[in-house]
Amino acid sequence: AVAALTRWPEGFVPHPVIEKLVQRWQAAADGRHPHADWCLAETLAYASVLQAGVDVRVSGLDVQRGTFMHRHAVWHDQAPQPGQPDTFVPLQQLGTAARFDIVNSVLSEEAVVGFEYGYSVHAWRSLTVWEGQFGDFVNGAQVYLDQYIAAGEEKWGQRSPLVLLLPHGYEGVGPEHSNAWLSRFLQLCGAGNLQVAMPSTAGQMFKLLRQQALAAEPRPLVVMTPKTTLHEEPASHTPLAALLEGGFAPVLADDGMAAKATARRVVISSGKLHYALQHARAAAGLDDVALLRLEQLYPFPAEALAQALARHAGVEAVVWAQEETLNQGAWSFVRDDLQAAIAAACPAGTPLHRVARPVTAAGATSSKLLHQQQEAVLVAQALGLAAA
Repeated sequence: AVAALTRWPEGFVPHPVIEKLVQRWQAAADGRHPHADWCLAETLAYASVLQAGVDVRVSGLDVQRGTFMHRHAVWHDQAPQPGQPDTFVPLQQLGTAARFDIVNSVLSEEAVVGFEYGYSVHAWRSLTVWEGQFGDFVNGAQVYLDQYIAAGEEKWGQRSPLVLLLPHGYEGVGPEHSNAWLSRFLQLCGAGNLQVAMPSTAGQMFKLLRQQALAAEPRPLVVMTPKTTLHEEPASHTPLAALLEGGFAPVLADDGMAAKATARRVVISSGKLHYALQHARAAAGLDDVALLRLEQLYPFPAEALAQALARHAGVEAVVWAQEETLNQGAWSFVRDDLQAAIAAACPAGTPLHRVARPVTAAGATSSKLLHQQQEAVLVAQALGLAAA
């Protein structure tokens, strides 16, 4: 698949960014750099879905390139010739009967999400994806989330496999570009109506998209996707050979602690915060703190989490850590499920603590410096290096 995806037409002059992209992909395929970043993992997910005979449709503002230069699904000829196409779409060159469409939409979330919801209802065996330029922007389509995406199947029997990709994560760039309204989506969850996920690795993203496309009875899938920080985190990239090993894991255990019974503290988080915790744990030389990742927030993976917790028989405290403010993250919606998993798998009386940014009305700060200071405090509290 990589060979087909990196072979442009004769006479096509790619942008230097695309040339470097192709070099990285080819290096991953031939083993010289055997890790798939998020861009390659998503592209290969679509390629494998197309090869399975499933149509793929992606829409949203700037999706052809990706807001964070994270997709590059459409390549532009830098020296187009008269009578020749000036764009090249690699995923349309796989020789499959399935169709791949990717459309840059207008900046009108209500209109576009409404259309894609309707499209997905009628083409429910296709993989239909809408991506927000920033996750916050889905707020403009709230009426469709409430009235149709969350409740349409129960109210009217309208099954929709629509995927919402919503870039999410605090990076010191302000409230309008940070929060995909995770807490609001979780508030809409009930009776298995949605799947809400926050994958922390490129491989998990690959498997999540394949799972959605090939599921017998898919429900709408809401994904808190990476922004710049997580896209560029090398530890989040996945060995190419591992992409087809197993399926999407709703919980990721701490493999570095797998053979140890020494963890006194277990920290559970979702998304990019895991890597800040991981780096700080290494810097502090901590060998008694385990880091678990909750990759799926709904339906809550109670059994998988209990199994991961049970690997740490000597745990004395469990911590839920989120980078979001206390009122805008997942804490209020996972607290009871976390308590139940702890009661099932940990020693009696093991306490559950939570660490989050303080409550605010707006959300993330616009100051990079303040963001870094807040994150340092949050991470120290989660690891037990500072008082909460």
